[in-house]
Amino acid sequence: MSKRIKAIRGMNDILPQDSAVWQYFEGTVRALLNQYSYGEIRLPIVESTDLFKRSIGEVTDIVEKEMYTFEDRNQESLTLRPEGTAGCVRAGEEHGLLYNQVQRFWYMGPMFRYEKPQKGRYRQFHQIGVETFGMAGPDIDAELIIMTARLWKTLGIADQVTLQLNSLGSNEARAEFRDALVAFLKLHFDQLDEDSQRRLESNPLRVLDSKDAGTQAVLQDAPSLHDYLDDESRTHFEQLRAALDAAGVAYEINPNLVRGLDYYCKTVFEWVTDALGAQGTVCAGGRYDGLVQQLGGKATPAVGFAMGIERLVLLLEACDVVGHIRRTPDIYVMSEDAIQGLLLAESVRNQLPGLRVQCHCGGGKFKKQIKKADDSGARIALLLGADEIQNRQVTVKFLREQRDQVVIPQDQIQTFFAENLISQES
Repeated sequence: MSKRIKAIRGMNDILPQDSAVWQYFEGTVRALLNQYSYGEIRLPIVESTDLFKRSIGEVTDIVEKEMYTFEDRNQESLTLRPEGTAGCVRAGEEHGLLYNQVQRFWYMGPMFRYEKPQKGRYRQFHQIGVETFGMAGPDIDAELIIMTARLWKTLGIADQVTLQLNSLGSNEARAEFRDALVAFLKLHFDQLDEDSQRRLESNPLRVLDSKDAGTQAVLQDAPSLHDYLDDESRTHFEQLRAALDAAGVAYEINPNLVRGLDYYCKTVFEWVTDALGAQGTVCAGGRYDGLVQQLGGKATPAVGFAMGIERLVLLLEACDVVGHIRRTPDIYVMSEDAIQGLLLAESVRNQLPGLRVQCHCGGGKFKKQIKKADDSGARIALLLGADEIQNRQVTVKFLREQRDQVVIPQDQIQTFFAENLISQES
């Protein structure tokens, strides 16, 4: 017997019993973004490797260690996208959608990074991203954050997430701070963890992100990024905070929040939770005013965020707010005549479009079919025997309630269900 082929490590199947929560989450986000008048953009999964080297930064962990990169038959270097912002900028610039224009985009799909798989962090993972272009003021930063706050309320997890906020300032201010931070950390090099020692020359701001207790102790006396903010960035940040205060969105200032990608400037933010253990960030983003120009376009202000679907699904399940999602049929249709059963199921779907209807296929006696109906989890079974078929009737059997079964005309199914208060919400 040949060896079974299994899924690649860190690239997981999403089975039907799990996908119902995914569909609920994705549908909720899609409805919210439509309410805010954001347009969906669908991007390729594979892009030119140079796109990510030029945008994310060649000395970031993503580019150095985590990208799935390969040569195609034309010896071009291609990469499975590790994030969505660079591809969105590329598409916007390529199709003439950015310069001197205001755009609000969103996208959804898989991303790929080679790292150690663990709960909530996989090699193929899924994100919903939102990107806006052409708006330089803090009001659009505020809109994005307010929109995510609304999402958490809609999902019922607002009390499980906390907003962390920071400003990285302009590129010039951040470069000045970077030099001061490097000079300070070199004086304490031996006290830093191994990753921070490695990052000191290549990406020193990521040292601020270190989870190592010893490194964090050193950072207590390090220069503060806020002391190096330029006046424009400081004003921008103050106005953003005022907007969030006015909207009633609570936040914490985290001076060590820097994000892992080189293109961020000014506003950065993360929504974090302690309900998932170590993998605490469920949504993050910020402003990247220089990225369009960095990728060959005209200077364009931009700000966006991305949220990890896997982590948010875990959070929804951990908070027990998805119990209302039905994974089972509402109605199970069975018949002595297979064709009549199929036709009845279609009629029920026409009359009750909001319900989940499953038709028994494969034949068998009624006793076996009723067992299948019960195993399906359906609330109600509709039975078609010879008499019902001849008289254009159907027997309604309640599988989850102590109620007598009844016989009704097939053309009165909709009326019967309405009068018996059977919800059409799946």
